[in-house]
Amino acid sequence: MKILITAAASRLSRELAASLSDGHDVVLTDRKEVSTGRSFTRSDLGHDEATNDLVKGVEAIVHSGTVGVGASVSDHLDAAMRCTYNLMYAAAEEGVPRFIYLSSLRVLDRYDEDMVVTETWRPIPSTDAHVLCYHLGEYVCREFAREQKLDVVCLRLGELAWDTDQGGAAATSALHPHDAIQAVERALTAEVSGWNIFHIQSAVPNARYLTEAAEGTLGYAPAQRE
Repeated sequence: MKILITAAASRLSRELAASLSDGHDVVLTDRKEVSTGRSFTRSDLGHDEATNDLVKGVEAIVHSGTVGVGASVSDHLDAAMRCTYNLMYAAAEEGVPRFIYLSSLRVLDRYDEDMVVTETWRPIPSTDAHVLCYHLGEYVCREFAREQKLDVVCLRLGELAWDTDQGGAAATSALHPHDAIQAVERALTAEVSGWNIFHIQSAVPNARYLTEAAEGTLGYAPAQRE
């Protein structure tokens, strides 16, 4: 399978590329030049032929809702809406069958901490640019899926615990990198269509978000953690 992964500068995108490259043809992209030993194409994700060329022949796109550190609020909004729209428009035109959007469970973190939140709950994102832009990106993806232009799997990821020694695993929405990668791998081949949302976090004590939908539909199996 040929897979395009955006946000090549992010650690998660690089880790995904490393894992998926074992069995797939992976291409990384970003709006700025990124030094990587893997196949990379810089793209502005504009509304033009260059974006169509980027996705031509691609069988799945993994698009991250994250924006690089130091980006302005306007850059965040531009990436969340215009760039996501352009990428999905090109993907629909070129017949890309699967689009995976990496969102965040933070779009739900204004609910009380003692509430167990599922995918049916309405997001109530804060005005923090990072969080709001995940929410806006979901809206763009959802509309494309509802118009049946392509199938979209939205993975709302928990707080990535890159260094568990610093207590990352204690967070109630903690997500270990191996579990995040597994969720993406499952989403690539899951038998779903249209618009789909799944909550993805690790099996940690006091886990706040249920992952039953992901486990049942995607076959997601988070490793048991202490």
